Amino acid sequence: MRLSVVAASFVIGLAPALAQTTGSINVAGAHARSPQATPASASFDIFLQRLWPLAQARGISRATFDLAFRGVTPDASIVALTKKQAEFSAPIWSYLQNAVGGARIERGREAAEQHASVLAQVEARYGVPKEIVLGVWGMETNYGSFKGGKDVIRSLATLASIGYRGDFFRDELLTALELIQKGHAERDELTGSWAGAMGHTQFMPSSYLKYAVDWTGDGHADIWSSTSDAIASTANYLKGYGWVPGLPWGMEVTLPEGFDHRLGKASFASFTAAGVRRADGRSLPSSGEARLFFPAGHTGPVMLLTANFDVIKKYNSSDAYALAVGHLGDRIMGRSAIQAAWPVKAPRLDMAGTKALQHRLKALGLYDHDPDGRIGTGTREAVRRYQLSAGEIADGYPTPALLARMRGKR
Repeated sequence: MRLSVVAASFVIGLAPALAQTTGSINVAGAHARSPQATPASASFDIFLQRLWPLAQARGISRATFDLAFRGVTPDASIVALTKKQAEFSAPIWSYLQNAVGGARIERGREAAEQHASVLAQVEARYGVPKEIVLGVWGMETNYGSFKGGKDVIRSLATLASIGYRGDFFRDELLTALELIQKGHAERDELTGSWAGAMGHTQFMPSSYLKYAVDWTGDGHADIWSSTSDAIASTANYLKGYGWVPGLPWGMEVTLPEGFDHRLGKASFASFTAAGVRRADGRSLPSSGEARLFFPAGHTGPVMLLTANFDVIKKYNSSDAYALAVGHLGDRIMGRSAIQAAWPVKAPRLDMAGTKALQHRLKALGLYDHDPDGRIGTGTREAVRRYQLSAGEIADGYPTPALLARMRGKR
């Protein structure tokens, strides 16, 4: 989730009785706001007034609506949190060290042992390897040690009221109301992250409605308290987004001297024929396709990634996040760490530099998105196309030197 956001502190009250007859939020009488109410407070009131018809159209009762928003005020602290997402700002080697280093591998192995039976059954049913489920669980809440304590309704209402990411958070808020209306969750059960994600593996409300699994058979898909339900729900989510059973998420590889970088995406057989080898000495898979990925440029580790890597990114669109999930899962299973050295001293583009690079790529017709200063798949592919056209090593990695060269070609 990425946010952009509002101002300060608010006071709002609801008058359910009158609201039931008028269909709007009343701020008069005992629930009225003080004369010092801010413009932002009024804006939030207006947002709730406009939200009610949309909720009503989804079958939300007035009683559920009023229950959900009673005493709710926007959360100003979310504004700062939206701008501190390490998977898009920290160097990838630092991000991976924080994500996979420390005690998380050991905790993952303990979780694998403790929940071995459920993990095996879930893998058999959904085709998603246990280590990937464990990787997601570890990345999201460190195996349930921190699931977030924010009021999901408040978080989503805060984000929706300022229109961050268009209608996304508004729709998630409406879905959260559906969870209450349909009896999937009690109002006070809806706790989670500042962006509205819930439970052991941080499902958004829409993901809960579509993929949550009652593995224990007690009549409630309890992703908050039941590790079994959370494990099964996570596998069901990944399966729903197209996880291919038997296909690895990816692997570290080495390239031969003089490698032809035009071979960016191909079958494993083609990569083998081109001299690409696994860093751990094992053979590449005999079937399937993959693409090369240089997370820190051609002077650092080189990966081959499959379509299952992109499935992991349905959880979080960051390449760093998906790499961490896959790598954490591998380490839990006793596989080797990434072996090549990271170019920790190499100059890096800051957000402003990346945005400038994206503008130039867009002007060349190589980049189709709005420049945002973040390095994602679209930026990497645009850089790669530019590098190929310029006869450079096509690693898809933007650098200050690359930006300088592009600026020199006016």
